[in-house]
Amino acid sequence: MEWLTDPWEFEFMQRALLAGVIVAVAGPVVGTFVVVKGLAFLGDAVAHTQLAGAAVAVVAGAGSVLITLGAAVAAVLTALGVVGLTRRTQLREDTAIGILFAGFFALGVILISRERNFAIDLNSLLIGNILGVANEDLIVMGVLAAVVIGTTWLFYAELRYVAYDPDMAAASGVPVAIVQTGLLVLVALAAVVAFRLVGVVLALAMLIAPAATAALVVRTLPRIMGGGVVVGLTATVIGLYASFHADVAAGPAIVLAAVALFGVTFLVSPQGLRRRRRAWESGAAAVDREAL
Repeated sequence: MEWLTDPWEFEFMQRALLAGVIVAVAGPVVGTFVVVKGLAFLGDAVAHTQLAGAAVAVVAGAGSVLITLGAAVAAVLTALGVVGLTRRTQLREDTAIGILFAGFFALGVILISRERNFAIDLNSLLIGNILGVANEDLIVMGVLAAVVIGTTWLFYAELRYVAYDPDMAAASGVPVAIVQTGLLVLVALAAVVAFRLVGVVLALAMLIAPAATAALVVRTLPRIMGGGVVVGLTATVIGLYASFHADVAAGPAIVLAAVALFGVTFLVSPQGLRRRRRAWESGAAAVDREAL
């Protein structure tokens, strides 16, 4: 029993758990649309380009709150930049994402490399520092998560309509361009919420892994969101236990737990490997019948 209770006697572990809960709730809400619309590359881009905004704050000697806000500015600018480049030029969306991804990320590394404590700062920004989360960080994360969840709730009907059938949504009078831009901004903000938890490199995983896991079991958007929250919370608790007892990095441990849950679900879910096996067996049986 002490093995289960010991971690939560420490305030830093309690704050880490609360940060994980915030990410586990906010991430799948937006991550569901990332999975449905295939926006993983964009999510990866905005997650990584946060480094530039965070690096500017680090170089300026700002505290953790301003570092998070700097990351938010860079992520939102990336989302808006993708929209601007694809609509005002002949660039494909993936090309615009790749250009901004590479440029912002390289800028962030260069800025951090000028600091004396380069290795420490870069490591913290890349893989997160959940065990060092302060109360003010929790407040910023909570506010950003509330904005993400509240906006999604207010405009859920439009987001769902555009996600499934943008042409029909446009014919029905829905401002598709505005909704799509808003979704990109929500993805950026959700990535920022995960930033303090797992860093810029692994932030995307907390958006898509829980939602993708839930999508193997349930089909409707609300259920995928709810299932994703459960998966995210489970991964957070498992990762924190692993970090405390095995002395491993907390952020990567949480992400690895989320990916492992996806893998297990894929193996046992009717929508995963079992479905593929049934399809293979049906195809093999059909070939045998034709051979006879």
